[in-house]
Amino acid sequence: MFLDSLLARNPGLADTAADLHRRGEIPPDTYVMDLDAVAENAALLAGEAERLGLSLWFVVKQFGRNPELIRAVARAIPSFAAIDPAEARTLRAAGARAGNLGHLVQIPHRVLPEMLGWRPEAVTVFDLANARAVSAAAQRLGFVQDVLVRLEGPDGSVYPGQEGGVPLSALDAFAEEAERLPGIRIAGVTAFPCVLCDPKTGAPTPTPSFDLALKARELLAARGHQDLKLSAPSATSMASLPLLARLGATHGEPGHALTGTTPLHALDADQPERPAYVYVTEVAHTLADGRPAVFGGGFYPRAHITSALLPRTGRRLPVQGAPAQNIDYYRLLAAPETDGQVRVGDTALLAFRTQVFVTRSTVAVVAGLSSGTPRLTGLYDAQGRAL
Repeated sequence: MFLDSLLARNPGLADTAADLHRRGEIPPDTYVMDLDAVAENAALLAGEAERLGLSLWFVVKQFGRNPELIRAVARAIPSFAAIDPAEARTLRAAGARAGNLGHLVQIPHRVLPEMLGWRPEAVTVFDLANARAVSAAAQRLGFVQDVLVRLEGPDGSVYPGQEGGVPLSALDAFAEEAERLPGIRIAGVTAFPCVLCDPKTGAPTPTPSFDLALKARELLAARGHQDLKLSAPSATSMASLPLLARLGATHGEPGHALTGTTPLHALDADQPERPAYVYVTEVAHTLADGRPAVFGGGFYPRAHITSALLPRTGRRLPVQGAPAQNIDYYRLLAAPETDGQVRVGDTALLAFRTQVFVTRSTVAVVAGLSSGTPRLTGLYDAQGRAL
């Protein structure tokens, strides 16, 4: 999906990754991350958001909750949106500030005292039971916690595994109950996804969930709530920030833009954010019909992979599809045109849409590419733990 843009915009990363694998410094099933490019992308996003009067909460699940990358992003975008407690702890330990907790995964009730103690800017709640739990925990800690109301998405727009939220039709009743809770203040609304990239053009486009969030904010404002936030996550990038500002959002939550890998970046190599990672694996064996099998572990069902580059020969081979219900022990490439073009142990480079935190991959961080002096600074697992 992103191999063409990577080779055009950040060829040094591809060369460095291949060299690290050839020398045995990184194993197959490794994402190699360009620390400099991630920092540059974060600075671009922060500058544009400031120009437009928007605030940002950054998200890191897509690059493996990596502490080096978190610190680089936090220098430009200090606050994060964490999708679950494990991610929140990693982000905070790396020095970032708690922005929005409960973003996609509600905070378990028994974890609330710990995480509210960090004094996050906002906690997203999906229903009254969670609002009551947040209120009770905040009361015990002696303060009032700002909460964002998560809106239930329209039929057909919610990703499986992400169901939940307050229906717009029930928001008035929800607010009436929540306003009685002494430990919380309704501070705004959110929904997911609020923006998606057009599959043909890549252009960021508001979704029906964005419209729901806008209507919800109007309803809450009519009830007397003031200075309401509207966080509009998904596909937050340099291209979508003007859209968020124009439609009235207050917050964006950049994730893939930090690595230059939104769907728009796959179609438009001239986007300001540069590609900042490449996936490295190697040929494990060859089938009797000539198809090479590369080691898996880092593939993602919605990756939209098209081809793999074999640096030893410069050949690119199509990557064959694989059912999402199967474990990615290996991934098959198309058979080369002639025998001998692929050898066991050959490096293979791929670039595709990923969510590193759900893989069993290694993450390698490389610094110095922008100055022509690349160096490997660390190896980590997919949860950000140093290896």
